[in-house]
Amino acid sequence: MRAIFLAVLLLTAVPALSQPAPLQAVDPSVQSATPPTDRPEPVPQGQPAQAPGVPAGGADVQSAAPEVGAGRGDAAPNASGANTGQPASSDPQRPTGAAPTALPRPAAPQDPGLPPMPRAPMNARGDVSAEELELQRIREGGVVDGRVSIPNQSAGILIQPEGRDWRQFRTRVLTIGGLAALAIAVLALAIFFTLRGPTRIDAGRSGRKVLRFTLTERVTHWMVAVSFVLLALTGLNITYGAYVLRPLIGPEAFTTLTLWGQAVHQYLAFAFLLGILIMLVRWAGQNIPRRVDWEWIRAGGPLAKSHPPAGKFNAAQKALYWLSMLAGLALSVTGILLMAPYLLDNVTLQQWAHVAHGLLAMGMIAMILGHIYIGTIGMEGAFEGMRDGEVDYNWAREHHSAWLAEEVANARRTVAPDAVPGRTAGAD
Repeated sequence: MRAIFLAVLLLTAVPALSQPAPLQAVDPSVQSATPPTDRPEPVPQGQPAQAPGVPAGGADVQSAAPEVGAGRGDAAPNASGANTGQPASSDPQRPTGAAPTALPRPAAPQDPGLPPMPRAPMNARGDVSAEELELQRIREGGVVDGRVSIPNQSAGILIQPEGRDWRQFRTRVLTIGGLAALAIAVLALAIFFTLRGPTRIDAGRSGRKVLRFTLTERVTHWMVAVSFVLLALTGLNITYGAYVLRPLIGPEAFTTLTLWGQAVHQYLAFAFLLGILIMLVRWAGQNIPRRVDWEWIRAGGPLAKSHPPAGKFNAAQKALYWLSMLAGLALSVTGILLMAPYLLDNVTLQQWAHVAHGLLAMGMIAMILGHIYIGTIGMEGAFEGMRDGEVDYNWAREHHSAWLAEEVANARRTVAPDAVPGRTAGAD
């Protein structure tokens, strides 16, 4: 009977001893003075691992020994294999698999007279975000760029404030201003032609011809003239074609025309440059200003009622020559820089090259319109000099009398070198 009573008492005591002790309740009103960190503290060798979020030496430290088996507590298992002993520590234990509970820590004492310590910056910009820093640089006119591993560092530019100025020039100054300049030039020529009409040969044609331009000079002139006209047309198509031609011929035809026009514009640029260089060598000496040019200007130039004396080229033609040479060379240089943009390692310099190219092109087109007018419908007998190389004797006597006198004197010396001055020679 006593044995049966002891067995019943043992069976009722084993489940109670095997259950873990309850955890201590944590007051939710108590806050930790320092935020918990997710980085575990280093564990000295030979000590059990520290659970995340649990302070060292706290009551919530899990024993390294297994919860069941011979390693738990200091009691040996019974005959059924259950461990009936209590753990050696009297601290409350956490059930296996339960999340650790952060215990309250005492708040660090602070001096009320000192200001709070500022937060240490994580990088060079401190608390400023990358977006705010980029916006600040844009407002200050700076460039927002990234890093690239290729030699062309300009490929890393993301935002360039100067690009807005270039776009303003491209869409307004060049487009609207260039159109206004061309319209003013055409309107002025139309008014001049209406008021004065073509300049006629007062004495009529004499039937005698004077050599004015050689074959080499005429070929050079027409090479420059044809290339410039095609360059001007293709350039105007780039500027105004999307507004004028595309609605008329459609997008597909306009695209094809623009692609071929771009090729023509690039290849003919070298023919234009070659012609400019030949003209510079061939005619520079004949376009040096002389005293007769100042007399031609004082007499009224093209608006004079009479025909003031002039050399082979009058003052207006000499001014046109030098402006054309300088503008032509500048157009060629800026055009080559635009065709080979890697010659300029800066996007801003490329934009300035486009600005200069556009302004020079518009100005030169307006200037050459006046030259074309005078050489064709504006003056009788002028076009013959560049078409045939010869002009009428009376035309030369009226518009370039000083040059004609030099040509006649040279002819006299060639035909009759021993002729008496003042007497008529065969060259007359």
